[in-house]
Amino acid sequence: MTSVDETPFPKAAGRAAAVRSRRTVDAPTRALHWLLAGCFAGAYASAEGDEWRAVHITLGYTVAGLLAARLAWGLVGPRPARLSSLAARLRAGAGSSRWLALCIVALLVGLAATAATGYLQYAGLAGEWMEEVHEFAGNLMLAGAVGHVALVAVVSLLRGRNLAATMLTGLAPGPGPDLVKRNRGGLAAALVVAVSGFWAWQWQHPPQLPERHERTEHAEAGRGEQLPAAARGHHDDDED
Repeated sequence: MTSVDETPFPKAAGRAAAVRSRRTVDAPTRALHWLLAGCFAGAYASAEGDEWRAVHITLGYTVAGLLAARLAWGLVGPRPARLSSLAARLRAGAGSSRWLALCIVALLVGLAATAATGYLQYAGLAGEWMEEVHEFAGNLMLAGAVGHVALVAVVSLLRGRNLAATMLTGLAPGPGPDLVKRNRGGLAAALVVAVSGFWAWQWQHPPQLPERHERTEHAEAGRGEQLPAAARGHHDDDED
């Protein structure tokens, strides 16, 4: 009697094992990541032009608040999201994980510097030179963001899996236990609602220009009105 392999659909079982995944990133961490990325992109795009100034300031405040929330979550959140885990990756030997960790630290520092210099400029707590510093910090931050995207793309190719998809779904392909036991989707939703509420409030109460900017505009307008009068005076003198 011929023996028969009784294993049902071995190829299908192999494919099922191949697509197995585990949760490695919680929902609040993912929400903070994409909100920070989107708000910085919007703030950078609205940096030029007075008609977008209120949007730029609102997004700057949002970046500052989200950054504070991310640092707080790095203290109380799940282990993969904690700052201690980031520090451990920095202390690890040379490798893609260490480079990714270095990039994350650089981006956090860059966001803090950009938000701080922007507030100092807006509040009039520094001279006009702060505007140049803020612009430089923003450009440096943009370069860091582009470098981060490039690094993620390279590491994704080397590892054979899409790291960006993990930041979207929270799932990483491969066997093993979940590194994040609870997704905490409700907390992520509350974060989005809080940001939306702040934007709605800012829409109803748009930020005002600092007093020093208003004085400068009034002074320039006054000089503009005085110039024609002075020109008329010189013209009358010539006629005499």
